Amino acid sequence: MQGFANFMWLLSLALIVFSGFALIDAAVRREDAYRAADKKTKPFWLIILGLAFVVNLIFNILSFLPIIGLVATIVYMVDVRPALRQVMGGGGGRRGSSSDGPYGPYNGGR
Repeated sequence: MQGFANFMWLLSLALIVFSGFALIDAAVRREDAYRAADKKTKPFWLIILGLAFVVNLIFNILSFLPIIGLVATIVYMVDVRPALRQVMGGGGGRRGSSSDGPYGPYNGGR
């Protein structure tokens, strides 16, 4: 039983860190990027992610509310965050031109 309790504590800690990271990431993004990406508003996401963070701090992982907070955090991380990064120009570390292919720039057969 002690091993299960330790696993659940680690899982709860991981959820707190995950939702905290999403909350901080949402807080540092510009307000106009949310509107440009058509992903609700910055206050909306700050409230949702803030509630998810607080719920993960207060409630046990086996209750229903942290699962809802996890879903909201996952939606932000896989849908909203990439759209904001695209609008703000923060790609995935690869800064090339639009003619770059998977093996380098396309030079038109020269």
